[in-house]
Parts: sequence; structure tokens; C-alpha cells
Amino acid sequence: GEGGNGWFRKRKLSDEQVRMLEMSFGDEHKLESERKDRLAKELGLDPRQVAVWFQNRRARWKNKRLEDEYTRLKNAHENVIVEKCRLDSEVLHLKEQLHDAEREIQRLAQRVEGALSNSPISSSVSVEANQTMPFFGDYEVEVGDDGGGYENLFYSPEYIDGFEWMSPFM
Repeated sequence: GEGGNGWFRKRKLSDEQVRMLEMSFGDEHKLESERKDRLAKELGLDPRQVAVWFQNRRARWKNKRLEDEYTRLKNAHENVIVEKCRLDSEVLHLKEQLHDAEREIQRLAQRVEGALSNSPISSSVSVEANQTMPFFGDYEVEVGDDGGGYENLFYSPEYIDGFEWMSPFM
């Protein structure tokens, strides 16, 4: 029961006693009985009081470590969220660029198709050209007997009507 030791639990430790206990705790968090008895004698405390103080101090120390770890993880998580948002908006921007580039390619393909269909080249040749040459390289179109000067229709791959068609990919 309470007995003669009951008053130890109520008694407040002096600043000096707490300072000494803190120093001892800093050296070693665990408390073997020899050290407990020595501390109790040095500080004029009951060994049980020293043991309880160490138990409580270890619990506070563990909580502090958990709080620090939680704070660290929370900050890391927030940084990851910010980075994800940045990447999401970058993806949107790149999708827009890709969409623009695809529209430009389509526009140019239609213009080339128009140029081919207006030329004296037979339609089968222009269909063939579209299938085998989706991009405009050094491609010489065969011409009929009239030789209307279309041999070098795709002579300059970088420029079509002065438009630098590769620029969306640079």
C-alpha cells in the first residue's frame, strides 16, 4: 500500500535534482539497478522515484522522436504534392504543344495533298506518295510525258512555301 514511501511520489524535485537526472539520462536512457541506487543516494531520493522519473523521461523522449519523424514525413509529403502539381501542369503544357504540332502537321499534309491533286500527276501516284512518304524528305515525283517541271516538288524539305515545318519539334 501507500506505506512510508507514499510521500516520495508527491514531492517535487528541485531544479538541481532534475538537472542531475537529465545529465544522467543524456549519458544513458536505460537505468540498471546499480546506477539507480547510486543516483538515488547522490540526490537524496527514493530509488523508486528515480526509476519512475527515468520511465517518464523515456516516454517523453520517444514521443519527441515520433513528433520529429512525423514533421519530417509531413514536410516530405508536402514537397511531393507540390512536385506532382508542377509535373501535372507540365504534362498539360506538353499535351497542348503536341496537339498544336499535330494540327500543324495535318495542315501541311492537306496543303501538300492539295498541291499534288492540282498537279498533272495521276491520282494513284499522289495516293502512293501519301502512303509511302508521310513526312516530306528528298522525294522526287515521277511525272508524265508533259514533264511540267514538278520533278523537284519536294526539293527543299525544310521549307514548304517558306514555312519552317520542323520548328514545332525543335
